[in-house]
Amino acid sequence: MTELSRRNLLKTVAAGGVAAAAAPLASAAAAPKFDQTADVVVVGFGGAGAATAITAADNGASVIVIERQPEATLRSNTRMSGGIFHCPDKKGNKKALKEYAKAMFSGENIPGKLEGEQPEVSDGLAQAWADYTPGLLDWMKSLDPKFQAFATPGFKGAAFPKFPGAKDCGYQVYRSSYPDRIPPGFNEPCYGKPKEQAISGEAFWQCLANGVKTRAKKIKVIYETRGLELVTNDDGEVIGVVAEQKGKKVAFKARKAVVLCSGGYEYHKPMRQAFLEGPGVEGWAFYGTIYNEGDGIVMGQKVGAGIMKAGKAASRIIMPAPVRHNGMRLGMITPAVGSGHAIVVNNFGKRYAAEHKVTKDPSRYFFYKEAVKFNIDTLDYPNSPSWFIFDEKLRTTKPLVGLGISTPGYGFVDYGKADNSDAVKKGWILKADTIEELAKKIAATKDNSGRMDSKVLAETVKKYNEACAKGKDEEFGRLKSTLQPVSEGPFYAAPLVAGGPNTKGGLACNAKREVLDWNLKPIKGLYAVGEIASALKFVYQGGGNLTECLVFGQVCGKIVAKLPNRA
Repeated sequence: MTELSRRNLLKTVAAGGVAAAAAPLASAAAAPKFDQTADVVVVGFGGAGAATAITAADNGASVIVIERQPEATLRSNTRMSGGIFHCPDKKGNKKALKEYAKAMFSGENIPGKLEGEQPEVSDGLAQAWADYTPGLLDWMKSLDPKFQAFATPGFKGAAFPKFPGAKDCGYQVYRSSYPDRIPPGFNEPCYGKPKEQAISGEAFWQCLANGVKTRAKKIKVIYETRGLELVTNDDGEVIGVVAEQKGKKVAFKARKAVVLCSGGYEYHKPMRQAFLEGPGVEGWAFYGTIYNEGDGIVMGQKVGAGIMKAGKAASRIIMPAPVRHNGMRLGMITPAVGSGHAIVVNNFGKRYAAEHKVTKDPSRYFFYKEAVKFNIDTLDYPNSPSWFIFDEKLRTTKPLVGLGISTPGYGFVDYGKADNSDAVKKGWILKADTIEELAKKIAATKDNSGRMDSKVLAETVKKYNEACAKGKDEEFGRLKSTLQPVSEGPFYAAPLVAGGPNTKGGLACNAKREVLDWNLKPIKGLYAVGEIASALKFVYQGGGNLTECLVFGQVCGKIVAKLPNRA
């Protein structure tokens, strides 16, 4: 907590829109001043920050948004995503929709499954989901009439069809676009291109950005400004934010509330070591922005915020790149895992699951649990890393990684050509003429440290190829449509570690998005939306994080705009 909060800070601040203020901050020191003032101060300009700011402005509040990145190269998890969001049929059963949402958030309405959000907050969260999600496409179009979204194969319906309410809630999932159609297999970067060409997360973000831009009289976005500490008054109410801007500290006064929308902790090493399962640093990689370093979580904890399910992540197993930030490897979304002509094995050369489960619903966003399984006899993690074994047929058919979104699509990682040849030349992918030779190359890596057995891997590939010939994987039940043999040399291998777009757990919040202390009591004046306090703490359906940005950004924006001004 900053020194600004340790004295009587309650000086009257001039009313009005977003403007510079000269309210003195009484202090025993040099009496610093709030530099700017608004009704609501939002920390972070991703999907959650944009939705909150737009809604607060539409409900009469003036808003300052501070964002640590430069405007010209802004790359948030929202923007780097697949642009998938949920929008159930308006004709669906709302009660069923609430039950389905509650099942995803906490599991409390499924016998024996309670794991996620506390029951004290889950009902309100589920009700908000039921109230807002059916109108999300309309809301996005209200921000930009040129915005479009399409229900696409692979993303339709409820990912968990056995959950309460799934059958009758009319669940639907959409992918964002500005063009009239999304070309099949589209896998090209949109970042830096005209908005009219935007697809996926770029389209989703451009729509929100347009909504903010058209409200410039009420919303001021200040870039290259990183939130550091919250300012509280003598009653413990949050009344502002201290940030760093070009090496100097600046202070922002919030008449009504501060809303933390600064994302998760993917690139905060101590938090990863504290929260993530298994080898939290070397055993994980993420394919979202490198700027998610837990800033808001640190700020919230300093004023007494509690934590909920901080170890949760929207993750599977993905290919890491030999590119690091804060000492941790960047990941790349790896949709080719689960394709034909490939298998996934552990460090000893054995398959351990049906490969389609890595990338298909309902398991794709918590398959990471397989990677962090601990062997209590050998005291190691046999599946961390796992190894993606594939042949020349797959290598030449499509890129292993997503080139249009994620870290390659936004310039954090230079993967190279779509035929994967550059990755092979750079040594990111191992190559050998035989499976036995490939096993020896894997064993020579630091990640494997001699555990790979060439005879075991050769037998695993042989057994898998036999299953392909039979048209049935009796060992793990892999989808028949993906059963194509690993038979055309040369052969290749790439490591796979736990990871995905983002972490999910973080600050404790209720349905109003008030940040809660460890006794589940609200910290006055402090709210949080998005990945920093995700509601999806039990299971996760693809597009859920973007959806909660829109849902709870609207919920929070309406609430904070109507709060009384504080002196």
